[in-house]
Amino acid sequence: MKKMKLSDQSRSEQILEDQLLYAGTTETPGEGIMEFKDPQWGLVFDVDRCIGCEACVIACNSENNIPVVGDKECARGRMMDWLHIERTYIGNKEAPTAEFVGMLCQQCGNAPCESVCPVYAAQHTFDGLNAQIYPRCIGTRYCGQDCPYHVRVFNWFQPYFPHPLPEQLNPDVTVRSSGVMEKCTFCVQRIREAQRDARMAGKPLQDGELRTACVQSCPTSALVFGDLHDPNSAVSKYLDESDRTHKILEDKNTKPHVIYLKPQRVDEPF
Repeated sequence: MKKMKLSDQSRSEQILEDQLLYAGTTETPGEGIMEFKDPQWGLVFDVDRCIGCEACVIACNSENNIPVVGDKECARGRMMDWLHIERTYIGNKEAPTAEFVGMLCQQCGNAPCESVCPVYAAQHTFDGLNAQIYPRCIGTRYCGQDCPYHVRVFNWFQPYFPHPLPEQLNPDVTVRSSGVMEKCTFCVQRIREAQRDARMAGKPLQDGELRTACVQSCPTSALVFGDLHDPNSAVSKYLDESDRTHKILEDKNTKPHVIYLKPQRVDEPF
């Protein structure tokens, strides 16, 4: 594709070039026609493999500059974690068995949070993510009220990181200010970086080359991340080969991109 000076480009051409930067594309030889091949990112959570260590929670907080609010704010329901582990007990009351389910933004294909935002801060990206545009957000919290999964959090106060925590903040992630809604982004900064690196190397992004912080930190490989549009990806194989797949609140027609593998037991429903 022939490069043009910025001054010679129209606004639509600039937008097209930005889209080509982030989306995997191919050019038809001799025609110069770009064919978009956008991925659709998804996450698989295997309930049987999760041991509840919460390494994924710590990794998520560290990667995405999530502040610690303290026990008093937690008691008020003002935790800022984008990912939390829900614990349930089954079986004999004398010796119950614990099961752990990670709850995070489901990156819904038909997201209720997007349609209620009056300033369009909640947006759907070309690769299937529910993006949150922080400068647009005015803190109405309509999106949080409309989310059936209750995974959006609100910044009640200006984030505070005591020394030396500011030294470990991720420069690729914005530190959100007070009055802003936020949530899991599937580590979009890692996605964009991996896409740029693959494009600069002149090769497609391979399955397994990109991992979110929670996937990378899981010691039992309970989390798998990949492209739902790629039939050879690990997440697609789980959907095709496993009879344990389950989407939470699927009856709400939210079309979540987070798929759970139900525990392998017969007596109690998941």
